[in-house]
Amino acid sequence: MMLGSLLVMVLAAGEPAAELTKYEVKTLALQVPSEWQQSEADGTQRFDDPTGDAYLLVDVGAVQSAGMKPQKCLEKILTAMGSEQGWKPLKLGKAPAARRVDSDTTPDGAESVQTVTYVGCDGKTTWSLVFHMDAKKKDRFETLAEKVAGSVAYAKPSSRKGK
Repeated sequence: MMLGSLLVMVLAAGEPAAELTKYEVKTLALQVPSEWQQSEADGTQRFDDPTGDAYLLVDVGAVQSAGMKPQKCLEKILTAMGSEQGWKPLKLGKAPAARRVDSDTTPDGAESVQTVTYVGCDGKTTWSLVFHMDAKKKDRFETLAEKVAGSVAYAKPSSRKGK
């Protein structure tokens, strides 16, 4: 009997990668797991994993100052978030972005949550992806977070259709 349950655990661990579906949030396109439930509150898009072990928050905004350089825009986002520490610079959607990982544990130590935050700006659009996941399941969800962040693309202005 023990071997059977071990086999089930091994097969479950090797579960196929989540199928991703393209979503457009304002001027940003990204791919999110198809089975995740989408909802919206106060302009923030939320996608919930059906197991309840993780969710993703997506915020997209517009740069207030016209003609801002993407790198300067990213620096302003990081400053506004209170600290530039712990951020790892990246390029997502062909524009500057950054990633930070934070871990929190409840005072009794029973629950542990990992948050992976991605932010970026192309000089016109600002965005953030915030993944909250059960720290015990982070191996599964961190890879997924990277895939979703890697799918970020800035939507082309509609005036350039047909080119």
